[in-house]
Amino acid sequence: MEPAIQIAVETVGTVAVVTAVGDIDGNTAYLVEEQVLPLALPGSRLLLDLTKVPFMSSAGLRVLLALHRRVTGEAGRVVLVGLSEEIRDVMNATGFLGFFTVADTVPAGLTLIEGPPAA
Repeated sequence: MEPAIQIAVETVGTVAVVTAVGDIDGNTAYLVEEQVLPLALPGSRLLLDLTKVPFMSSAGLRVLLALHRRVTGEAGRVVLVGLSEEIRDVMNATGFLGFFTVADTVPAGLTLIEGPPAA
């Protein structure tokens, strides 16, 4: 049986581009955590393409926050790409959106992640 979430990782220059397909919820957040958190090394640059993630529960938000804390605490950067309107609204209402740099497309995200760190 296929997992409810699929994660693919590719490297573009110095950036790990993580593409997720499917819902990130209580049943799948641990899979995202297992595959993405090991990429959060000191100074790492991670781009999470969430274009094909229609739903994210609080468990998914927790994984994003853990990733943000680990990467930015070590002078790294995280950019989120392709947030659905629903996920963006939830992240905005909970204050999570302010922790992340957000882009609409992968090329735009790659441009942002290569810039200077946000203050």
